[in-house]
Amino acid sequence: MSPLAKYYLGAGIASVLALLLLPSLVAWIIVIAVLGGPVVAYFMLDESQRARLRRIRRRQIGR
Repeated sequence: MSPLAKYYLGAGIASVLALLLLPSLVAWIIVIAVLGGPVVAYFMLDESQRARLRRIRRRQIGR
C-alpha cells in the first residue's frame, strides 16, 4: 500500500470515528480539518513546487 493510500485510509477512518463518537459540530469540524488540511497545504505551494510534485507522482504511476 502506498504512503498516499495509507493517508487516505487514515483520514477516512478518523472522519468516520469522529462522526460516530463526537457531538455533531465538533465532529464536522474535525472532518473538515482532516480532509481540508492537505488541500490547503497544496495550494500554499509555489507553482514550481506544484509542478515538481505532479512530475514525481506521474513517475510513480508508471511503476
